[in-house]
Amino acid sequence: MQRFPYAHATHPQWRMAAALALAQLRAQMALPGHAAAPSLGLLYITDHYVSQAQDILDCFSGELPEVTDWVGTVGVGVAANNVEYFDEPALAVMLCDLSPDQYRVFSGVAPLPATASGRGFAPHTALVHADASTPDLPELIAEMAGRTASGHVFGGIASSRAECVQFALGSAGNLQGQDCVGGVFSGGLSGVAFGPDVDLIGRVTQGAQPIDRERTVTAVEGNLVLALDGEPALDVLLRELKLSLDRPQQLVETLRGRLVGLTSAQPSDGEAAPRRHARGQFGTDVSVRHIIGLDPGRRGVAVAAHPAPGTRLAFCERNVNAARADLVRVCSEIREELETELAGLDMGGAFADVAPPPARQITGAVYVSCSGRGGPHFGAPSAELQIVRRALGDVPLVGFFAGGEIAHQQIYGYTGVLTVFTAPASA
Repeated sequence: MQRFPYAHATHPQWRMAAALALAQLRAQMALPGHAAAPSLGLLYITDHYVSQAQDILDCFSGELPEVTDWVGTVGVGVAANNVEYFDEPALAVMLCDLSPDQYRVFSGVAPLPATASGRGFAPHTALVHADASTPDLPELIAEMAGRTASGHVFGGIASSRAECVQFALGSAGNLQGQDCVGGVFSGGLSGVAFGPDVDLIGRVTQGAQPIDRERTVTAVEGNLVLALDGEPALDVLLRELKLSLDRPQQLVETLRGRLVGLTSAQPSDGEAAPRRHARGQFGTDVSVRHIIGLDPGRRGVAVAAHPAPGTRLAFCERNVNAARADLVRVCSEIREELETELAGLDMGGAFADVAPPPARQITGAVYVSCSGRGGPHFGAPSAELQIVRRALGDVPLVGFFAGGEIAHQQIYGYTGVLTVFTAPASA
């Protein structure tokens, strides 16, 4: 597997941005060590280009005929190695050097089979793009994860101030009667499933920090949490955050910056049991959600979720320093996982002080970050992607800023989902 060509550009006119990106891609495809004939393209655009989405897809697929399959979506921002384009017309493209029998594009007109049959394609994991308006979206994502051998998927929910669109154009074709569809969709899920021979490493980085210990949800109706550890939930919130209903202005201002971290009482198969979080850093078992209202009459706290009884809940806040540190951590974990097993052996003799080379190299990466994390949240424009660059190295990377991040079998908030493609290191 060769290094994935990638490109990014911004321009008020999409044709100019596409021309700039195509020039970058062709230049890289001619370089040694880079894929010369990749077959899968990832395409992300900002919402400034939504009305030209079909034209953009047609342009890239026409100019790069060797790329037979395309997936992607729209975001209020797009990402590339060391740079983000937020609230401006821009696009980012990466061409993946993968064997066609090791991936399958899926969409509403080309669904992924529920199970692999015979000698057919067997999905191991999948990059998923979704529309937030889709009914029962969390259940659909969990169902999609259940169609993969790993039980895990990754990706994000499209974010746009206009129409939300997704790209899904596959060489395997569509359902009978749907071949006229041009590859740009609204609603539902789409993406690309990967086979077992596509080596991926993924991590979730959190952007919120607990400010209180975890408690158990002991009474709840829909999204209204009524009791925590048997105590009225509103009483717990007011006491722990030192707030009062008698000071509504202070209450509203404080709650704007506070959220809840929810941990399922019953982890999915293969996942560790949820751990209790003291003040510190959340793990990947926690989903962060907004506090959306209070019910003084019933002493309840309404949250942007429907937690089941037994769910563990911790009040939390967005924290820039914690987000930066956690992003560095997940990048470091990925690099450590790439290191050769020789690092743990006693080499002895003349080789004792020689650092072993990486066993594997990164050929490309996809980073999906929350639209609430970009720009100022990390201190400056592109600061988040610059952290990834410093920690992960100069690797091909594209992504977008989402309205919700997808990892494992669930939807996250205020997180970053980083996934890298790897291959054996060159000699």
